[in-house]
Amino acid sequence: VLELKNAVDENASIRNAYKQLQTYKEQIPTLFRFNQILVISDGLQARAGSLTANWEWFKVWRTIEGEKEVSANSLELEVLLRGMFDRQRLLWMMRNFVAFESDEKGRTTKILAGYHQFHAVNKAVEQTVRASKTDGDRRAGVVWHTQGSGKSLSMLFYAGSISRNTDMENPTVVVLTDRNDLDDQLFGQFFRCSDVLGQKPKQASGRTELRQLLTVASGGVVFTTIQKFMPDEKGDRMPCLSDRKNIVVIADEAHRSQYDLIDGLARHMRDALPNASFIGFTGTPIEKTDSNTRAVFGDYISVYDIQQAVKDGATVPIYYESRIAKLGLLEKELPRLDAEFEELTEEEEENTREKLKTKWAALEALVGDPKRIALIAKDMVEHFEQRQEAVRGKAMVVCMSRRICFDLMNAILKLRPDWASAKDDDEQTERKKKCVVKIVMTGSADDDVEWQPHIRNKQRRRELALRFKDSSDPFSIVIVRDMWLTGFDAPCLSTMYADKPMRGHGLMQAIARVNRVFKDKPGGLVVDYLGLADQLKQALATYTASGGRGSTNETTDAAGAILKEKCEVAAAMLHGFDWSLWLTGNGNQRLQLIPPAQEHILKQEDGKKRFVSIVTEISRAFALCATRPEAIKLRDSIGFYQAIQSALKKSSISERDESDLDHAIQQLVSSAIMAPGEVIDVFTAAGLKKPDISILSEEFLKEIMGMKHKNLAAEVLAKLLAGEIKSTSSRNVIQSRLFSEMLKKTLMAYHNRAIATQEVIDELIKLARAIDEAKKRGETLKLSEEELAFYDALATNESAVRKMGNKELQVIAATLVTKVRKSVTIDWTLRESARAKIKVMVKRILRQYGYPPDLTDEAVQTVLLQAETLCKDWVPES
Repeated sequence: VLELKNAVDENASIRNAYKQLQTYKEQIPTLFRFNQILVISDGLQARAGSLTANWEWFKVWRTIEGEKEVSANSLELEVLLRGMFDRQRLLWMMRNFVAFESDEKGRTTKILAGYHQFHAVNKAVEQTVRASKTDGDRRAGVVWHTQGSGKSLSMLFYAGSISRNTDMENPTVVVLTDRNDLDDQLFGQFFRCSDVLGQKPKQASGRTELRQLLTVASGGVVFTTIQKFMPDEKGDRMPCLSDRKNIVVIADEAHRSQYDLIDGLARHMRDALPNASFIGFTGTPIEKTDSNTRAVFGDYISVYDIQQAVKDGATVPIYYESRIAKLGLLEKELPRLDAEFEELTEEEEENTREKLKTKWAALEALVGDPKRIALIAKDMVEHFEQRQEAVRGKAMVVCMSRRICFDLMNAILKLRPDWASAKDDDEQTERKKKCVVKIVMTGSADDDVEWQPHIRNKQRRRELALRFKDSSDPFSIVIVRDMWLTGFDAPCLSTMYADKPMRGHGLMQAIARVNRVFKDKPGGLVVDYLGLADQLKQALATYTASGGRGSTNETTDAAGAILKEKCEVAAAMLHGFDWSLWLTGNGNQRLQLIPPAQEHILKQEDGKKRFVSIVTEISRAFALCATRPEAIKLRDSIGFYQAIQSALKKSSISERDESDLDHAIQQLVSSAIMAPGEVIDVFTAAGLKKPDISILSEEFLKEIMGMKHKNLAAEVLAKLLAGEIKSTSSRNVIQSRLFSEMLKKTLMAYHNRAIATQEVIDELIKLARAIDEAKKRGETLKLSEEELAFYDALATNESAVRKMGNKELQVIAATLVTKVRKSVTIDWTLRESARAKIKVMVKRILRQYGYPPDLTDEAVQTVLLQAETLCKDWVPES
């Protein structure tokens, strides 16, 4: 289904096309019964999404053949149509790249592949077929798609495509990881979307089951960790489980050094599957010195880097903020410790006497010093609360030991006791809280008694993960050591507080937890308490050396500079207007500043459009650096700019809100203007009393004419009339068309500066009176509102008015209302047959009265349209 908007109409936006599709889904659901792809376009921009996709998941299609990206000047709609709707590619898309996923709450999501996934998977299938041939080298290659861009879904689509490929003769697909939690997460994704595989995946619980699953004649999707490829006795050789050439091993994060794909566990796997082909999927690049990975997997099949993912909206940018200088505790102590501790950061912690002698233990004691923990807790709590004012989101705190996790949580709860978790993890109890902080970690019965409440089994950790991923759940801060740092996808997670040494791909994977797309989230923020800047630079150097573009550590300095620049532009637009009372006055005085400020903006050339745009940019920049001192200094000014922006939007008839930050900066305006409970509306902001009588009354129109701020008066009246016409359109098609055209013509002249503000007010008041008169026509003609609607539809045909006269048209209108209303059934909106009966009835009544005399089909269609419009209101309740 394609929804196309007018390219030359500034109000016909791509966002409106998206909204139109949502309306269609409600009103004509049968249209989407077999739908695979939704496309929205305003002639210039174009996006594609699935039936269940939210606005942020309608994505651009940037390539036609897949080999290279089109030029920046290319028309997006043409690229999408030629790229996605080529006959062969469209069939591939529908067959292999649409998946359904049901969550634990029973909600089903329809998933549509992005262009990078589509072309990468098709190329990977081609390379796998080549590699698995008799003379093939068994190396299909590596797919490098940056974290957060849908790597696990790419693996799913690949597994489905390769399983159905006839050249592979029903292959067995082995999905390989090196950790149980990653194995569980990936298996869960495949199991939930198993339709696209054409079979249910199996997860090997141990070595014995793995051998059983791999000694099949053909087919199957098997999940295992590499540790399960072990012989029965140490030193033995692993038996050959299958020598088939159509076995494909998909290795997740293929380049990791611990895979050791030359000997050890990797050798055992080769002994078990001597003729298998290997393909790697990774979110971080292969290091140039890593010859092992290339020897086993081959070179890159596809690269989708940070820069491209952010450009496409597949991920959000990651920003970096250092707080170590602010704390200043570690600077004297850190140089005493060798850099060797970094090599220990990839290992699991061990509670052994030998471990206590390592550099890691020395650093852990320093980092976990009670004074430092208290200081970090205070800074973190303040930072989190300030950030919440700017952009709602959840936070993850990464500590270097379980002891520090526990001590930090206690320090936080000492400052904010109401953030404490319910002892019994009762969700109903916690739903009443604004914020809940929890630790997620593993442990055993041997651990301290006070740690036991935080040590949960797999099922309880899964339940907590679901709660954390739910943006409405008060579980807002999670403290971890190793859990949830890889493979964990929580889009509403926007801030990571890092207090653990990390480096290389481990660091890149950890910080990527905050780069997921979620509603209007402008970016993820990594707050560094341990001086990770150098490690980030090294990781990024590896990334760029491998051909990747883009950065994972944009500093908040950049956002701060943008914020300052944009605020200067907004202040310049208000030059000459005294708004000092905003900073010094009370709520009422602040509120009274808004109408004259609006007027000041509206007098300028394209003032409203430019001001709304600049304040949107200010809001985005502020959301990324809200905790910086320079941003805090600008809070009051930003609050004023947003108050004007809000009032300008409310007085506008436009629904163009694709740039809105719906969930961001929500407190700044309200707290600056008034006490809780009060509401700004268009009347208050314009200095008008809320009318108790019709907005079209003479008394109200005189009040509009007498308003001091003429531009604002015009905007307010246009807004109200648009609403009045919209409500009319749900009943009377003809009147709505007439008044819509009159309003559009008047506003076009106003925006083009063809008429003065007072003239536009006069024109709008004429329109208001015309609407009021139209409402009274029914009384004059002695017709009900529904009968008048049919009468107007009938009277559009001039020959009918001349030959039949008003009286007969009134009789036809009354007959239509009586008979059609009686015939509308509950399933009218759902069943085409019920709607067809109504159409037949309307046509029969019209023929009975000889309407229209000139026999034009257009007149009949107009009456049928009016009948459909009224039938929506007449459907009886079930």
